[in-house]
Amino acid sequence: MIQAFGLTSNPRKGLPPAVDDVSFEARAGHVTALLGAAGTGKTTVLRLMLELQQGRGLTHFRGRPLHRIAHPSREVGVVLGDVPGHPKRTVRGHLRMLCAAAGVPVRRADEVLEAVGLVSLRDERLGTLSRGMDRRLGLACALLADPHTLVLDDPADGLTARESRWLHGMLRAHATQGGTVLITTADPKEAARVADRVVTLETGRVVADQEAADFARTRLRPRVAVRTPHAARLAAALTKEARTGRRSVEVVREGGNRLFVYGSTCADVGDTAFRHGILVHQLADEVGDMGPGAQEPVPPAQEQASQPTPESSQLALEAAPPAPESSPLGPESSPLGPESSPLGPEAAPLGPEAAPPAPETAPRVPETAPRVPEPAAPAPETITSDTAPPTPEAASGRLPAQTGPEDADRAAEPPSEQSSTPPASPLPSPAHPTPPASLPASTPTHPSTPPLPDLPPPISVRPAPSPLRPLRYELRRATGVGVGFLTGAVVLVTSVITAVVAARIGHTPQARLLAAWPRELPLPPAALGAGLLGALAFGDEFRHPALAADRGTVPRRLGLLAAKLLVSAVTGLVLAALTVGCDAEVLYLFYGREVARVPAEWPALGASWVGLVIGCAWAGVLAAGVFRSTSGGLAAVLAVPVVVVPLVEKVLEGPSVRSAAGFPLRLREVLLAQWPFGGERYLAAVARVIGQPVGSALTLSLATLVCAYLLTTLRRGAR
Repeated sequence: MIQAFGLTSNPRKGLPPAVDDVSFEARAGHVTALLGAAGTGKTTVLRLMLELQQGRGLTHFRGRPLHRIAHPSREVGVVLGDVPGHPKRTVRGHLRMLCAAAGVPVRRADEVLEAVGLVSLRDERLGTLSRGMDRRLGLACALLADPHTLVLDDPADGLTARESRWLHGMLRAHATQGGTVLITTADPKEAARVADRVVTLETGRVVADQEAADFARTRLRPRVAVRTPHAARLAAALTKEARTGRRSVEVVREGGNRLFVYGSTCADVGDTAFRHGILVHQLADEVGDMGPGAQEPVPPAQEQASQPTPESSQLALEAAPPAPESSPLGPESSPLGPESSPLGPEAAPLGPEAAPPAPETAPRVPETAPRVPEPAAPAPETITSDTAPPTPEAASGRLPAQTGPEDADRAAEPPSEQSSTPPASPLPSPAHPTPPASLPASTPTHPSTPPLPDLPPPISVRPAPSPLRPLRYELRRATGVGVGFLTGAVVLVTSVITAVVAARIGHTPQARLLAAWPRELPLPPAALGAGLLGALAFGDEFRHPALAADRGTVPRRLGLLAAKLLVSAVTGLVLAALTVGCDAEVLYLFYGREVARVPAEWPALGASWVGLVIGCAWAGVLAAGVFRSTSGGLAAVLAVPVVVVPLVEKVLEGPSVRSAAGFPLRLREVLLAQWPFGGERYLAAVARVIGQPVGSALTLSLATLVCAYLLTTLRRGAR
């Protein structure tokens, strides 16, 4: 269960807050929809609930706020926008990385891939997936840790009707098993068809909180959409016949050749057009939206897509009508019943004023025609009859909350024999819509209703918390894409070329020559490469998050920081060793052994080299975590030699009153132990490294970044 209390975003400059005092409840076992047009604050509400945006209010997930939950991904599965993943990572690799982050077995990745129908695409890159496959993968990421609650921001946006039905079936299956589902949508018909409860937002406030049946009765209204070149004649004829028969009919003319007829049926409108010899290009049942934004114009792309084709045209009347027995408007041959509406059987009106249902022996026609969007003009011309306006009827395409046995039997009629056998795919057949969403989770469905899509099996045994979990996640993150390997190859090539050119020009000491570090460069290529790899350590969490934008795949704790520092240190060591080895080998091939010899003071130089590379890598990791940006991490690495080193040198330029001469001997006396193998030499080398301007600047920078990281982490944890 989700309980939101007084969610209010921080006010913007000179503008009211995007969300103001939003409170609602999403119950377990039900699908709840946040309905509102673009800009009404739906996404802001979700971000406030997930603590991704600063504001006031409180949200409880089964009685606890999100920051009090030890493993948020096990409680809440979130999909905000596109798939949160690196575009070069494979589908299976991405899910396995998230398995390590969530602490679930690796086989869970294959289970969710099978549930969402992506087994055949497990080796595809995320950047190559289509919109529908992207949404499937996002749902797989949300279901990976077997959460109790699903929070999805406009999940059906950009999907086809078939993909939308599959997605809604998955959400219904999750709710049927006792989970909580919260979605956002801008389509009132989708909200009434999918959700059990609809919370309507307008200008950042809750204007209605209704059950789906009540929402459909008060917000939606059945109508007949007509497209004809003689719209004015047909409107006048319909109005005249309604007045003669004393029926409540409202005719709204929009777009020149379009009519919307309220309070009538396709059969009545078609009969009127036939009697008056009016050509009709389109005739279909629709569900009109009577709420805010109902009169928004349809984009040109949708208007063009809604034009009927010769194969899918509902009706075409000629000027010279045929005999009544063969008329396409006859009840025996007319394919224009509620079941054949472009909106599908879900949108067929069930009110008393709607068209009468077909006999129980007549097969139901499967939904094959595409959904026709409802265009509306800014200022429609309304023609009404003299009688009182009709009462809006429930037309959401679902059974009301309390239905009788006759309505239930009519809604569960067997599908048509003409419908083809559904393919072996996780997508449900168009002729088998999902069960009515308004029925409680515990209500048994009709025996003829097909089963819901299969969800991944629940996780029966979860592994105990392990300190190696962040390390496993970091290893999968670092090795899942080829950025690290490509960066290492570029560093090696650049280092070799720099060393060869510097040896030919001269004026570069032997020690700096092996490191490919001329005096003109602020840092050697190996140190820059290690800093870049360190700066990329937090890139996946901040640019491609798994839970939500500011939380990251793994909670920002010291365990994750330690794992990133360890992996970056090992990477820096490997890069430093490979760089020196490749430089020495190439210098020997070009100029002989004299240039490639090992310096006599190699312990101190080796300690300096290793400290420089690892320090740059750590600086990149810490700066990326503090500034939440890869470019910020790389800038912090470059700032050490460019900004901090000159300051340290200026401080050390003054006369030295005290010196550290004899430090190894005094250290041995304090410890009262003999250092094996001359260990005091290595300790002295490390001390000399720290005493140099570069070492002092790097140590000072690392200390500052560690304090800043801990400060930001503790502040976010306290919030």
